[in-house]
Amino acid sequence: MSLQQLEQLENELQFKHFTNEDALLLGMTLINYAKENGKSVAIHIERNRVPLFTHLMDGTSEENVFWLQRKKRVVEHYNRSSYYIAARFEASGTTHDLSSLLSPAEYQAVGGSFPIRVKDVGVIGSVTVAGLTAQLDHDYVVEGIKRYLNK
Repeated sequence: MSLQQLEQLENELQFKHFTNEDALLLGMTLINYAKENGKSVAIHIERNRVPLFTHLMDGTSEENVFWLQRKKRVVEHYNRSSYYIAARFEASGTTHDLSSLLSPAEYQAVGGSFPIRVKDVGVIGSVTVAGLTAQLDHDYVVEGIKRYLNK
Protein backbone atom coordinates (compact mmCIF):
# COMPACT_ATOMS: atom_id res chain seq x y z
CA MET A 1 0.00 0.00 0.00
CA SER A 2 1.14 3.54 -0.69
CA LEU A 3 1.51 6.13 2.05
CA GLN A 4 -1.57 7.87 0.69
CA GLN A 5 -3.61 4.64 0.87
CA LEU A 6 -2.40 3.97 4.41
CA GLU A 7 -3.30 7.53 5.44
CA GLN A 8 -6.74 7.17 3.86
CA LEU A 9 -7.27 3.90 5.75
CA GLU A 10 -6.49 5.63 9.05
CA ASN A 11 -8.93 8.41 8.20
CA GLU A 12 -11.67 5.91 7.29
CA LEU A 13 -11.30 3.73 10.39
CA GLN A 14 -12.46 6.26 12.96
CA PHE A 15 -14.64 5.66 15.99
CA LYS A 16 -17.61 7.79 17.09
CA HIS A 17 -16.57 7.12 20.71
CA PHE A 18 -14.30 4.67 22.50
CA THR A 19 -15.25 3.34 25.92
CA ASN A 20 -13.93 0.51 28.06
CA GLU A 21 -16.77 -1.63 26.71
CA ASP A 22 -15.68 -0.76 23.14
CA ALA A 23 -12.18 -2.00 24.00
CA LEU A 24 -13.56 -5.29 25.29
CA LEU A 25 -15.78 -5.83 22.26
CA LEU A 26 -13.01 -4.86 19.80
CA GLY A 27 -10.62 -7.22 21.57
CA MET A 28 -13.11 -10.06 21.35
CA THR A 29 -13.72 -9.27 17.67
CA LEU A 30 -9.98 -9.64 17.04
CA ILE A 31 -9.80 -12.90 19.00
CA ASN A 32 -12.73 -14.37 17.09
CA TYR A 33 -11.22 -13.30 13.75
CA ALA A 34 -7.93 -14.99 14.64
CA LYS A 35 -9.76 -18.15 15.72
CA GLU A 36 -11.68 -18.23 12.42
CA ASN A 37 -8.33 -18.36 10.65
CA GLY A 38 -6.62 -20.79 13.02
CA LYS A 39 -4.12 -18.16 14.19
CA SER A 40 -2.80 -17.29 17.64
CA VAL A 41 -2.18 -13.62 18.34
CA ALA A 42 -1.51 -11.31 21.25
CA ILE A 43 -3.77 -8.25 21.48
CA HIS A 44 -3.38 -5.05 23.47
CA ILE A 45 -5.74 -2.06 23.50
CA GLU A 46 -5.11 1.24 25.30
CA ARG A 47 -6.93 4.52 25.71
CA ASN A 48 -4.90 7.50 26.92
CA ARG A 49 -2.03 5.12 27.77
CA VAL A 50 -4.26 3.11 30.11
CA PRO A 51 -4.50 -0.61 29.25
CA LEU A 52 -8.13 -1.61 28.69
CA PHE A 53 -7.70 -5.03 27.06
CA THR A 54 -4.82 -7.49 26.82
CA HIS A 55 -5.08 -11.11 25.77
CA LEU A 56 -2.48 -13.63 24.66
CA MET A 57 -4.03 -16.55 22.83
CA ASP A 58 -2.64 -20.04 23.34
CA GLY A 59 0.52 -20.35 21.26
CA THR A 60 1.80 -16.84 22.00
CA SER A 61 4.50 -15.99 24.54
CA GLU A 62 6.16 -13.30 26.62
CA GLU A 63 8.10 -12.24 23.51
CA ASN A 64 4.79 -11.12 21.99
CA VAL A 65 4.22 -8.81 24.99
CA PHE A 66 7.49 -7.02 24.20
CA TRP A 67 6.43 -6.60 20.56
CA LEU A 68 3.02 -5.23 21.60
CA GLN A 69 4.74 -2.58 23.70
CA ARG A 70 7.33 -1.61 21.05
CA LYS A 71 4.69 -1.23 18.33
CA LYS A 72 2.18 0.72 20.42
CA ARG A 73 4.89 3.20 21.46
CA VAL A 74 5.30 4.09 17.76
CA VAL A 75 1.59 4.93 17.55
CA GLU A 76 1.83 6.98 20.74
CA HIS A 77 4.83 8.90 19.41
CA TYR A 78 3.59 9.62 15.86
CA ASN A 79 -0.24 9.25 16.10
CA ARG A 80 0.01 7.01 13.02
CA SER A 81 -0.06 3.27 12.50
CA SER A 82 3.22 1.47 13.03
CA TYR A 83 2.93 0.16 9.46
CA TYR A 84 2.53 3.71 8.07
CA ILE A 85 5.62 4.89 9.94
CA ALA A 86 7.67 1.96 8.62
CA ALA A 87 6.51 2.74 5.07
CA ARG A 88 7.26 6.45 5.49
CA PHE A 89 10.86 5.76 6.50
CA GLU A 90 11.24 3.19 3.69
CA ALA A 91 9.96 5.76 1.17
CA SER A 92 12.81 8.00 2.32
CA GLY A 93 15.32 5.22 1.64
CA THR A 94 16.00 4.31 5.25
CA THR A 95 14.44 2.51 8.22
CA HIS A 96 12.93 3.67 11.46
CA ASP A 97 15.63 1.84 13.42
CA LEU A 98 18.41 3.70 11.59
CA SER A 99 16.97 7.18 11.31
CA SER A 100 14.33 7.88 13.97
CA LEU A 101 16.65 8.53 16.93
CA LEU A 102 14.29 6.35 18.99
CA SER A 103 15.62 3.20 20.67
CA PRO A 104 14.81 0.03 18.69
CA ALA A 105 14.55 -1.77 22.03
CA GLU A 106 11.59 0.49 22.89
CA TYR A 107 10.12 1.39 19.47
CA GLN A 108 9.51 -0.90 16.48
CA ALA A 109 7.89 0.54 13.37
CA VAL A 110 6.53 -2.69 11.93
CA GLY A 111 2.94 -3.60 11.15
CA GLY A 112 0.50 -4.37 13.91
CA SER A 113 -0.40 -1.24 15.88
CA PHE A 114 -3.15 1.11 14.75
CA PRO A 115 -4.33 4.39 16.24
CA ILE A 116 -7.74 4.61 17.84
CA ARG A 117 -8.96 7.84 16.31
CA VAL A 118 -12.24 9.32 17.55
CA LYS A 119 -14.05 11.64 15.13
CA ASP A 120 -13.68 15.32 16.05
CA VAL A 121 -11.30 14.39 18.89
CA GLY A 122 -8.19 12.74 17.41
CA VAL A 123 -5.99 9.84 18.44
CA ILE A 124 -6.83 8.66 21.95
CA GLY A 125 -5.16 5.25 22.00
CA SER A 126 -4.04 2.22 20.06
CA VAL A 127 -4.96 -1.34 19.23
CA THR A 128 -2.03 -3.68 18.69
CA VAL A 129 -1.67 -7.22 17.38
CA ALA A 130 1.50 -9.33 17.55
CA GLY A 131 2.37 -12.94 16.84
CA LEU A 132 2.27 -13.20 13.06
CA THR A 133 4.34 -11.44 10.40
CA ALA A 134 4.43 -7.64 10.34
CA GLN A 135 2.13 -7.62 7.32
CA LEU A 136 -0.33 -10.09 8.85
CA ASP A 137 -0.35 -8.28 12.19
CA HIS A 138 -1.29 -5.10 10.30
CA ASP A 139 -3.92 -6.91 8.24
CA TYR A 140 -5.47 -8.47 11.35
CA VAL A 141 -5.69 -5.22 13.29
CA VAL A 142 -7.23 -3.45 10.28
CA GLU A 143 -9.74 -6.23 9.63
CA GLY A 144 -10.66 -6.40 13.32
CA ILE A 145 -11.38 -2.66 13.42
CA LYS A 146 -13.37 -2.85 10.19
CA ARG A 147 -15.47 -5.71 11.56
CA TYR A 148 -16.07 -3.89 14.82
CA LEU A 149 -17.03 -0.60 13.17
CA ASN A 150 -19.42 -2.36 10.78
CA LYS A 151 -21.44 -4.07 13.56
